[in-house]
Amino acid sequence: MDQTNSTPAKSTFPRPYAEPSDSCIGKRAYDGRITNDRAQSSRSAGQTVGRMVPLPFEEPGPSQLPIASPLIVGPSRSFFEGAQHFRMRDFQYFNHVTVNPAPNPESFGWKLLLENISPNALHNSYARYDAPKCDEDTRVEVTSELMDWIGDRDCPQRLLCMTGAAGSGKSALQQTVAERCAKSGILGSAYFFSNGDPTRNTTSTVVPTIAFQLGSHNPDLKLAISTVVAQDLVIFKKSVRAQMDSLLVQPLKHLRERSGLDLTTLPHAILIDGLDESKGEDRQEELLHAIRECLLTEDLPFRIFIASRPEWAIRTALEPGGHLHTLAYHIQLSDKYDASGDMRRYLQRRFEQLSLRTGNPRWFTEQNIEGLVRAASGQFVYVATVYRWVSQRRASPAERLKIVLTWTASEGQISRPFEALDKLYTDILLAAKTAYEAVDTHSGRDFLLLLNIHHVNCFAAVDYVSDISKRRLTKFLRLEAGSTEILISDLRSLVTMRTAHADFHYLHMFHKSFSDFLETESRAKELFVPFGRLYAHMAKCCLLHIIQSPHSAIHVNQACRLLPLYWMRASAIDDEIIEFTKKGGWHKLDSAVPAEWRGECSSLLDHFDSLTEGLKSRAPEVVAVMNTFFKKWKRDYELEGWGVQVDNDSDSEHLSRRARTLT
Repeated sequence: MDQTNSTPAKSTFPRPYAEPSDSCIGKRAYDGRITNDRAQSSRSAGQTVGRMVPLPFEEPGPSQLPIASPLIVGPSRSFFEGAQHFRMRDFQYFNHVTVNPAPNPESFGWKLLLENISPNALHNSYARYDAPKCDEDTRVEVTSELMDWIGDRDCPQRLLCMTGAAGSGKSALQQTVAERCAKSGILGSAYFFSNGDPTRNTTSTVVPTIAFQLGSHNPDLKLAISTVVAQDLVIFKKSVRAQMDSLLVQPLKHLRERSGLDLTTLPHAILIDGLDESKGEDRQEELLHAIRECLLTEDLPFRIFIASRPEWAIRTALEPGGHLHTLAYHIQLSDKYDASGDMRRYLQRRFEQLSLRTGNPRWFTEQNIEGLVRAASGQFVYVATVYRWVSQRRASPAERLKIVLTWTASEGQISRPFEALDKLYTDILLAAKTAYEAVDTHSGRDFLLLLNIHHVNCFAAVDYVSDISKRRLTKFLRLEAGSTEILISDLRSLVTMRTAHADFHYLHMFHKSFSDFLETESRAKELFVPFGRLYAHMAKCCLLHIIQSPHSAIHVNQACRLLPLYWMRASAIDDEIIEFTKKGGWHKLDSAVPAEWRGECSSLLDHFDSLTEGLKSRAPEVVAVMNTFFKKWKRDYELEGWGVQVDNDSDSEHLSRRARTLT
């Protein structure tokens, strides 16, 4: 830019395009080229030179713009406002106006839908690469039943729920069914929950993901779903039932009634796996209610297959009186099908494949396979876990198999062949513990302690623990009726209650390896409860029942018989022993214990030093009372063994007076 007062030679710059007509939108904004010659000629003609840029664009009338066009705003200031005495060369200014067309409702709605789905939940997603599935010659019977049910369009029950223990192979069956349905062209949608994946561990993306898959099969349905989303921008913030009605039911009904679409031509299999891995029992229940109210009550063609552990939401829905009890076809996988033969074939085939890698066909035996199948307790997850560990690429399969078959917990043990199983058990136990102890009426109760007492009662090798029925054990632990069912309500994928006879119910564990987990500190880690602590709690219960007699919930004879057995194996309970002695507990025990049980009581004298080790300096008077009673029971037992009649009345009165001196 060269400032001067001289008058330049007049020059002309031809336009490279035609002058726009008056009818053109934005005429004044179209060509903003102004030359110094025009400015000079305007001054010579006595005209005032205004802005050297186009005037602001005047909005056209409604007929000139498409519907829903964005506002078009021109410049509001001159580049050279107030400038004087300057000259410009070859200055050109173009103001381009862009008019964007209105968005396509179909593409806009579909794009918004895609932003709210979970791609990881699809049966063929990248996140689920190499997902577990059944071999061709395994789980044949159950797979055939599932596929036959899906293919039977005339069956009145349009919902199938398959429940089973953790690791029983539910997800592998779902994956197998999904792939077969996809190959047959009948897979409408599949959704695989996973509690470890934040994109698919809630119910919030279930309906959008199902709608996406169904819409992808039919362009008319895709358009209908997209239109709903475009017209209701908060649809994904609404309840699951509202989403299911708006995105699935109403578009399908509209196409059937308005377009004459035959809904039976659509892929009809809808698969949902791992409902229990979705966060929140209430949300799981909400999804089940939405399915019942939207997909089962309408005349829709879908066959819905849900697989889950038998946790609270689906278990209560399927029980007698539950809202799905009469509507659903229920397969209890762990009870109905024995997978032992399938597990043998699974291990045989995979071990033979490892033989090709190692060049040693004799690195395993049939007995090895039988041992693994027995240890699996019918649960596929055990043999699958073992195989994955044994087949580690940079290790010897034979050596690792030997470790599995002979593994014991020991100090310095490095090998962790059951690490994947242990994580499964840990996750389930922690969730159950949190839920149980969060209930206000369970304040002060230790979930892991109570569970392990039930476990020891049913699985311990000692007879004196394993003969208490569930009902009697509940009373013994001073708990309310039904407390055992509540205790295990979130563990139904690992344990259940079974009945031996009318008066004997006991805890049954689906996995032997879960029992091993509870008993092994190196596996259970912070969830481990030492046996000494279990027996200490049982011994304390005995003391309380004896003190409360004859008003105790159980017969005092039982508490008297069990106290020595628990106490001799318990960790220290010194405070409770002192209180028991002060309240005359030993006299009550002496009065109540039958003659045939005095042998157990007399054995306390043999363990006297270990039982009173912490009391000798702290409460010697308590030790003295205990010593007197223990010696009496020892003497009585020996005399009765010789057939000598024992006069307990005088001795008991003497000991009672001595015990009362402590109170």
